[in-house]
Order: sequence, then structure tokens, then C-alpha cells
Amino acid sequence: MLYLVLKLVHVGAVIMFLGNITTGIFWKRNADRTRDARVIGNTMEGIIASDRLFTIPGVVLIVAAGIAAAIRGHYPLLRTGWILWALVLFSLSGWAFMAQVAPLQRKLLAAAREGAAGSSAWWERYEAMSRRWDLWGAIALALPLVALALMILKPGLPGIP
Repeated sequence: MLYLVLKLVHVGAVIMFLGNITTGIFWKRNADRTRDARVIGNTMEGIIASDRLFTIPGVVLIVAAGIAAAIRGHYPLLRTGWILWALVLFSLSGWAFMAQVAPLQRKLLAAAREGAAGSSAWWERYEAMSRRWDLWGAIALALPLVALALMILKPGLPGIP
């Protein structure tokens, strides 16, 4: 029973994590279409706050419950290929988020605040950073989606012997 509870927490955290990333991308694109610095700034503030409330706690729960479930289910973490490669993909996604997405979000918010304060040059800077955020945000979303597929399909991938 404990294994199933841990698995439930793990899957629920994955839903929270992936759902927040996906909706963040949606709302940013929606705000960008307005070209209104106040709307974009408000949206970026919301995305940054939702990362604190859902993405980061989701990561903690995904890792903790996933590792605990694997141990309880007698899966050797690094020798089970689909677990190993899902962990690798999830780690790469975390790197993309921490090294690229999160810093860009703060810079995008600052540019939008400049625009809301009356700066006329904010949009060009914002747009250039926004393209980078779109790329790294897509990577940060795609990697855990592939990890999700590995966890569900459990293909016979090599692990570490």
C-alpha cells in the first residue's frame, strides 16, 4: 500500500509540475501578443510566483516520492534504464530552468516594468530575450515530457551495471 501512495504522490506532483510549465508558456504567449508592458509584467509576475508555488515544490515531490517509490518497489535506481534516463532528462530540464529560464524570466519582468514606466526601447530588448525564453522553456518542458513517457512505457533502456 505504501508503494501505491508514493506512486500517487509522484504522479500528482508530475501533473502539478507539467501543468504549471505548460500553462506558463500559454499565458506568456498570450500576454506577448498584446505588446502591453503592464499585461506582460503582470503575467511574468504570475509565472514567477507560480514557479515558486507549484514548479519548485513539484520538483521536490517528484524526486522524493519517485525515489521512495522505486526503493519501496525494489527497483534499482541506476540499473533500471527507464528510471536512470528519466532522472537524466529531469536533471537536464532542471538545469535548463535554473540556468536559463528563471534568469530570463526576471530580465523579462524588468524589461516589462521599464515599458510600463514609459521606456520606448523596452520591446526590442524584451522580444530578443523572449525568443530565448521560448526556446529554453520548450526544452525545459520537452525533457520531462520524454521522461514521463519513459516512466509510463518502461522501455528496455540500458542502466548502469
